[in-house]
Amino acid sequence: MPAGVIGASPVAYRGRFAPSPTGPLHFGSLVSAVGSYLDARAQRGEWLLRIEDVDAPRTVPGAADGIQRTLEAFGFEWDGEVAVQSHRHDLYHAALVRLQLDGLVYPCACSRSEIAAATTATARSIDGGLLYPGTCRNGLGDGQAARAWRLRVPDREFCLVDRVQGKVRQNLARDVGDFVLFRADGLYAYQLAVVVDDAVQGVNAVVRGVDLLDSTPRQMWLQECLGFPTPSYAHLPVAVNAAGEKLSKQTRAAPVEVGAGSEVLADALSFLGHAVPAEVRGAPLADFWRWAIDHWTMARVPAVRAIFPGQ
Repeated sequence: MPAGVIGASPVAYRGRFAPSPTGPLHFGSLVSAVGSYLDARAQRGEWLLRIEDVDAPRTVPGAADGIQRTLEAFGFEWDGEVAVQSHRHDLYHAALVRLQLDGLVYPCACSRSEIAAATTATARSIDGGLLYPGTCRNGLGDGQAARAWRLRVPDREFCLVDRVQGKVRQNLARDVGDFVLFRADGLYAYQLAVVVDDAVQGVNAVVRGVDLLDSTPRQMWLQECLGFPTPSYAHLPVAVNAAGEKLSKQTRAAPVEVGAGSEVLADALSFLGHAVPAEVRGAPLADFWRWAIDHWTMARVPAVRAIFPGQ
């Protein structure tokens, strides 16, 4: 059975970098790429590349190809073919049907305005959204039509020991509520897609930005529901601008300069707590990567949520 398929022979370490093609690669994304790549290569593991374009309205035409070209220009080498979420809808559909048959999900007719009207001002979930009040948990009302499918969550605490951020606890019923797996616009939700992708690809080590840390207990519960193993997690600090906003297309983050070569890679590694010698900064890419792999350790990564580059 080929690698990357559920049931394939286990690999000691299989990580991945999974950018969303919403624009060119910026410094914040490069930090995640560097951290995930070095953690995989330092442990002689595999590193996969996945394009997370399941949220079609946010996808920018040509951005996926641009990201791949940028990674290649910086000397990243991934294992196997590039996985693209928009080509994997059959996998997400199969997982959703399985959850439906097991009675773990239910149809929801609520609009955002209806959820807001039924939720108190203080009942906000940990990621800024409104805590779902469970309106449709026991069935739809007369004349109502399903808009989305939600996963039932348990009233219990999930505990994650993150390799960077340490111990994280979250009660899904209190902090999030039943969450959407299939959206009202007919798209599969990120939470479902990422869990299925990691399982199908045999990813057992996830290194990504801390902005996704609060989503992890949801993914752990979904892994449990589907009978998938839970990878190890390491959530790196995110790069923010002077206003404290995460670098992104929305905050007009500048694309990385490919011509800067190992200089910008050294900046990303320094951001992750590793002092880069002057003779390595600006060295040929092959020499930089050789040094970086030899000296990488997750223990040096700052256990904070955000860093302003250069501070």
